[in-house]
Amino acid sequence: MRDCLVLAGPTDEIYSPAALDLLTDVERERAARFLHESHRRDFVAAHLLVRRCAARLTGVPEDRLTLLQRCDRCGPGHGRPYLAEIPKLGVSLSHTGGYVCAAAGPGRVGVDAERVPGGPFEEAVAAQALAPAERPLVTDNEALIRLWVRKEALIKRGELAMEGLRSTDLSALPLDGGQDGWRHLEWEGRHLLEWRTSSGVAVSVVTDHPATLGRLPGSRVEEDL
Repeated sequence: MRDCLVLAGPTDEIYSPAALDLLTDVERERAARFLHESHRRDFVAAHLLVRRCAARLTGVPEDRLTLLQRCDRCGPGHGRPYLAEIPKLGVSLSHTGGYVCAAAGPGRVGVDAERVPGGPFEEAVAAQALAPAERPLVTDNEALIRLWVRKEALIKRGELAMEGLRSTDLSALPLDGGQDGWRHLEWEGRHLLEWRTSSGVAVSVVTDHPATLGRLPGSRVEEDL
């Protein structure tokens, strides 16, 4: 197993009340703390999807996979996720306003999804996230969020911290949306799989090995790119 698998789609196509039975007590407690039902559904759907992604990749049934988290600084309970049954398999998940995605594969894996905000340029986000060489290249929220999800994916891989956003220069990577809705890129030995949905969600997956965007039964994910 060398390649990575990515699954993604609208929350409503993935969420199921029965998914709660697959979650650990810690996950269910976290889900119950959301104030908005839509946010809770996003959380549950993402935690279901990462199990589904790993199950499809490894052949282990999703109902036999236990998702845990461990922080390198603080210990268990939060931080980078891993599967108790396959701890060496890299996994990552993300959710944002009605859209969820997950990735699994060998080595380090990181995925992030964010909605591109409308309205004025987000100066505060740019000041927090952009390296000096990136700032002149970013003129709108589309390009800003494209860089943001790349750096968040690096954080989820465990190789970048929030305080290192401005010192990480990704200006060598293109900021346009590509020609086919999704594309593969390479940066300093890492593989990137990226796309933007027609509903305004930008996604970046950063892996050690090339990643493939899989299809979920009945999903319209390709139609949404």
